[in-house]
Amino acid sequence: MKCPFCSATDTAVVDTRINDDGDMVRRRRRCTACDKRFTTYERADLQLPQVIKKNGGRVPFSREKLRASLELALRKRPVTTEAIDRAIEGIEERLLASGEREILSQQLGELVMTELKRLDKVAYIRFASVYRNFEDVNAFSKVIREVSPASPRRKGDALPDADAS
Repeated sequence: MKCPFCSATDTAVVDTRINDDGDMVRRRRRCTACDKRFTTYERADLQLPQVIKKNGGRVPFSREKLRASLELALRKRPVTTEAIDRAIEGIEERLLASGEREILSQQLGELVMTELKRLDKVAYIRFASVYRNFEDVNAFSKVIREVSPASPRRKGDALPDADAS
């Protein structure tokens, strides 16, 4: 493994740990040339499906793009990096389990929305507003109602209009 600090190729593994799920190995390494330490992660290289964009083009699935999208939606929200990692792993597991060689970008977007809804409601609404291309306030209101817990009616509150839809 090449050192990210000095580019020397002689590094030593100091510590090895397997994550709780048993699907990834974390290795703590030390460069023998500059004596700096760094961490590497090892996982099975599985074939994830190609993503079919709206314009019909095909691009390889990108874990980095997925992470960037989640982090953008979760910016300044109280969600840990570990929770984001678990969400990404969950999405990848669902893609692998599907056995499909291709997936529509819309399907991938829905998987992201499912994870964001579980992680953070504000991030979910942020992502949905861009992903679903909200045109007006009513679209925002509908999604907010979707994620808001049903509030109990208080004495004196008006009953909802039966004809309203």
